[in-house]
Amino acid sequence: MNKLLKEMIEHAETWPREDQEELAEYAREIEARRTGAYTMSDDERAAVGKGLAEADRGEFVSDELIAEADKRHEG
Repeated sequence: MNKLLKEMIEHAETWPREDQEELAEYAREIEARRTGAYTMSDDERAAVGKGLAEADRGEFVSDELIAEADKRHEG
Protein backbone atom coordinates (compact mmCIF):
# COMPACT_ATOMS: atom_id res chain seq x y z
CA MET A 1 0.00 0.00 0.00
CA ASN A 2 1.17 3.50 -0.80
CA LYS A 3 2.72 5.14 2.32
CA LEU A 4 0.56 8.27 2.01
CA LEU A 5 -2.60 6.20 1.65
CA LYS A 6 -1.68 4.08 4.65
CA GLU A 7 -1.05 7.21 6.76
CA MET A 8 -4.36 8.75 5.66
CA ILE A 9 -6.30 5.61 6.53
CA GLU A 10 -4.65 5.46 9.96
CA HIS A 11 -5.49 9.14 10.52
CA ALA A 12 -9.04 8.66 9.26
CA GLU A 13 -9.59 6.15 12.06
CA THR A 14 -9.68 9.14 14.43
CA TRP A 15 -12.35 10.97 12.41
CA PRO A 16 -16.02 11.10 13.41
CA ARG A 17 -18.10 8.22 12.07
CA GLU A 18 -19.92 10.33 9.46
CA ASP A 19 -16.58 11.45 7.97
CA GLN A 20 -15.35 7.85 7.87
CA GLU A 21 -18.55 6.84 6.09
CA GLU A 22 -18.06 9.64 3.56
CA LEU A 23 -14.53 8.41 2.85
CA ALA A 24 -15.85 4.86 2.45
CA GLU A 25 -18.46 6.13 -0.04
CA TYR A 26 -15.73 7.74 -2.15
CA ALA A 27 -13.80 4.47 -2.08
CA ARG A 28 -16.91 2.52 -3.18
CA GLU A 29 -17.39 4.93 -6.09
CA ILE A 30 -13.76 4.54 -7.19
CA GLU A 31 -14.03 0.74 -6.93
CA ALA A 32 -17.26 0.79 -8.95
CA ARG A 33 -15.60 2.87 -11.65
CA ARG A 34 -12.65 0.49 -11.79
CA THR A 35 -14.62 -2.77 -11.71
CA GLY A 36 -18.03 -1.82 -13.09
CA ALA A 37 -19.66 -3.21 -9.92
CA TYR A 38 -21.03 -0.90 -7.24
CA THR A 39 -21.31 -2.18 -3.67
CA MET A 40 -24.21 -0.62 -1.80
CA SER A 41 -23.79 0.76 1.69
CA ASP A 42 -25.97 -0.61 4.49
CA ASP A 43 -28.11 2.55 4.31
CA GLU A 44 -28.57 2.17 0.54
CA ARG A 45 -29.42 -1.52 0.93
CA ALA A 46 -32.03 -0.67 3.59
CA ALA A 47 -33.55 2.08 1.40
CA VAL A 48 -33.82 -0.28 -1.58
CA GLY A 49 -35.40 -2.93 0.63
CA LYS A 50 -37.93 -0.38 1.91
CA GLY A 51 -38.78 0.70 -1.63
CA LEU A 52 -39.23 -2.88 -2.82
CA ALA A 53 -41.49 -3.64 0.15
CA GLU A 54 -43.59 -0.57 -0.67
CA ALA A 55 -43.87 -1.70 -4.29
CA ASP A 56 -44.86 -5.20 -3.17
CA ARG A 57 -47.69 -3.61 -1.15
CA GLY A 58 -48.76 -1.58 -4.19
CA GLU A 59 -47.71 1.73 -2.63
CA PHE A 60 -46.87 4.00 -5.54
CA VAL A 61 -46.93 7.74 -6.10
CA SER A 62 -50.19 8.84 -7.72
CA ASP A 63 -50.29 9.86 -11.38
CA GLU A 64 -51.59 13.26 -10.28
CA LEU A 65 -48.56 13.88 -8.05
CA ILE A 66 -46.23 12.89 -10.91
CA ALA A 67 -48.05 15.26 -13.28
CA GLU A 68 -47.68 18.13 -10.77
CA ALA A 69 -43.96 17.41 -10.40
CA ASP A 70 -43.56 17.35 -14.18
CA LYS A 71 -45.23 20.75 -14.47
CA ARG A 72 -42.79 22.25 -11.96
CA HIS A 73 -39.80 20.96 -13.94
CA GLU A 74 -40.89 21.94 -17.43
CA GLY A 75 -38.80 24.59 -19.11
